[in-house]
Amino acid sequence: MLPELTSQEMQRYSRHLILPDLGLRGQQKLKASSVLVVGIGGLGSAVALYLAASGIGHLGIVDQDVVDFSNLQRQVIHNTNKVGTPKVLSARQRMLDINPEIRITTYQERFTQENAMRISKDYDILIDGTDNFAARYLLNDVAVLTGKPYVFGAIGNYEGQASVFNADNGPCYRCVFPNLPPSEKPPPLGVLAPLPGTIGTIEATEAIKLITRVGTPLIGRLLLYDALEMTFQVVGIHKNPHCKICGENPKITSI
Repeated sequence: MLPELTSQEMQRYSRHLILPDLGLRGQQKLKASSVLVVGIGGLGSAVALYLAASGIGHLGIVDQDVVDFSNLQRQVIHNTNKVGTPKVLSARQRMLDINPEIRITTYQERFTQENAMRISKDYDILIDGTDNFAARYLLNDVAVLTGKPYVFGAIGNYEGQASVFNADNGPCYRCVFPNLPPSEKPPPLGVLAPLPGTIGTIEATEAIKLITRVGTPLIGRLLLYDALEMTFQVVGIHKNPHCKICGENPKITSI
């Protein structure tokens, strides 16, 4: 049974309710859903803001950091008066300001091999708001081992990428990027302020499409965005039969 919408929710989501294909049933699916956002920086800001506004019933947000003054150029969920505040608490307040009718669970900790299964177990979809390769491989592995979709996003300088990795119906992250880059920490990349907003809203859109089954998600497709040229390209990606975790003879069977 899908949850009923209150009269206030009917008013709040009225522009969703008149959308072809989404409508009342789609909004009820959003209310019944649960989504985990790992990382509440630039990408996570846009993802969390729009999923909160869209009426996702339960949102989890994971981040160990506190708001730094240098974050404010692109991490629009945080305010100047929140500098020094844990990011998950800053984000939670902003999300509830937008929509007090949703439930938000915060995890002020790093997403690690030790806690990944515990944190992710109560959520239907995992969304990437991270800024490092190790976290992406971990998110992917949790998604594959639990059969959940992983909505991927990455940014740097003036460019971004997005996809939906779902090993049941297409490739996983390891199929496309099989090897973790060298452990040496690369120099930090610059980030054009609106760039994480562009990719983050795409990630939020993909999550909504997965939940409501409206449209065609980016499964088996990698979206490439160039802000300087203002171009979007979509390239096909394929399941790798030799993938270490979702291939025919997986070597990775646990976190």
